[in-house]
Amino acid sequence: MATGNQQNMLTRLQALLPQGWFPDTAPVRDALLSGFAWTLSLIYSLIQYAQLQTRIATATGGFLDLISYDFFGNNLPRNQQEMDAPFRSRIIATLFRPKATRPGMIAVLTALTGRAPLIFEPARPLDTGAYGASICGYGAAGGYGSLLLRAQAFIVAFRAAASGIPYVAGYGSSAGGYSAASRAEWCSLSQIEGAVTDADIFATVNATKAAGSEMWTQLSN
Repeated sequence: MATGNQQNMLTRLQALLPQGWFPDTAPVRDALLSGFAWTLSLIYSLIQYAQLQTRIATATGGFLDLISYDFFGNNLPRNQQEMDAPFRSRIIATLFRPKATRPGMIAVLTALTGRAPLIFEPARPLDTGAYGASICGYGAAGGYGSLLLRAQAFIVAFRAAASGIPYVAGYGSSAGGYSAASRAEWCSLSQIEGAVTDADIFATVNATKAAGSEMWTQLSN
């Protein structure tokens, strides 16, 4: 008898009745109380469900979507056929993600795509070099700088290497056999791994950059 189920609620109601009012066996009484017990059990389960939805770590279903909307508006929707666990992980990662710094931008794009981006800031001497310095310069690594391009950076973000669906060959493939991909299999979109879109990358850059800055972003394979 689990806490809060119908039988448990029936026992609780029976314990509240004054002794001597009913015999030990009272089918009519128990039938009537069972109806109240079922209602109380339903209320108890709803309370437990509501408690779960008050925390990101335990929220489920549409409440996770509401949590995402409360924090990020329309900038972090649930992906098509995305389950609760990965969606929750994305919400938590976005909440505590470093922002508004160069290391933060590198960290977030690396986490998203699995590949570190290239970032060039025209007003940053460590990127452009300087006369008389041993860092970048003519004939060495670096690029032309300009103090006219303050609070701006040029980013080359690399697309994620999508892995498709493991152990399933492509349509028309002749692969198959022991330790090899299957030749044919019905699959769903939720099984595709590494599905990071170009829009995801641009949205991540826009959400991570400092206010008032410009991040000129190029995507590359």
